Amino acid sequence: MVTEAKIEQTIKELFAELDIKREPAGLYEPLRYMMAIGGKRVRPALCLTTYSLYKDSFTDEILQPATALEIFHGFTLIHDDIMDKSLLRRGVPTVWKKWDEDTAILSGDAMFIESFSRVSKAPTKVLRDVLDLFSLSAAQVCEGQQFDMDFEKLSEVPMDSYMEMIGLKTGVLIACAAKMGALIGGASEADCDNLYDYGYNMGLAFQVADDYLDAFGDEKVFGKPIGGDIVNNKKSWLTLRALEKASPETKSELFAAMDLPSTTEEERAAKIAAVKKFYVDLEVDKDAQAEIVRLNDKAMEYAAKVCKGVRYEMLKRFADRLVGRRK
Repeated sequence: MVTEAKIEQTIKELFAELDIKREPAGLYEPLRYMMAIGGKRVRPALCLTTYSLYKDSFTDEILQPATALEIFHGFTLIHDDIMDKSLLRRGVPTVWKKWDEDTAILSGDAMFIESFSRVSKAPTKVLRDVLDLFSLSAAQVCEGQQFDMDFEKLSEVPMDSYMEMIGLKTGVLIACAAKMGALIGGASEADCDNLYDYGYNMGLAFQVADDYLDAFGDEKVFGKPIGGDIVNNKKSWLTLRALEKASPETKSELFAAMDLPSTTEEERAAKIAAVKKFYVDLEVDKDAQAEIVRLNDKAMEYAAKVCKGVRYEMLKRFADRLVGRRK
């Protein structure tokens, strides 16, 4: 079995050596910039991790599809940043801010195409299954983003609908990574399905943790300004939980806080502080942390159906590192 240290080193080398040298520079330089920003490389790391449950070494047949997952994720981030008008991504200017929106859209499209080119390097025996999985997941991510935008027009959203949305927007690509590694590694259908559910629930925990950190995280660690969801009136897990718990009077007060202006830095800070006070008073920060643990535990129930011993512990450490973002 490939060790976690080997997986980590492989990921570092894979993206350090990633260099898409094509012209025109105006199209590919933003792509290279986005990939160089870095990040946790969660999806390719998970793909290699589940693959390593079945194989003892890496070849291009797994390395290229694993890389594709990160390139596709980068594409979604470029387009998300445009739609959210985000100025920073991992502590540096977003692509649309550094160049312009038109360039960011086109470079994102190039990343989308590049990701499918690399996924197609999967072994012929499982290529159709891998492409079907990746294509479905890509479509579901777009569906999730549309639901997210639709929710912005509503004053309230049921929590079940929100969880379905983040399942599409975040969960399915992490689930895809887990299943793809298993598929290419030669796992049984049952193992592939259980690893998909492991990744899906881990993805939900990851997104709830992201929502939590947007309000309560450290900006230097989080990589973007704290309170962005509040300023943009995003329907985060914390907001929806607060609305669930609030009395009619408190709910009206929360809506009033959410309607505060945020055109200046002073107004922005005041709005964030006002909304966060409701989160703390209603203890939704604690609720979010409990939900992260619940979803993580559920993910591990699926992992336990796949393997035991050292392999199970490897999957558990992966999940713990991922959802540890809540701290």
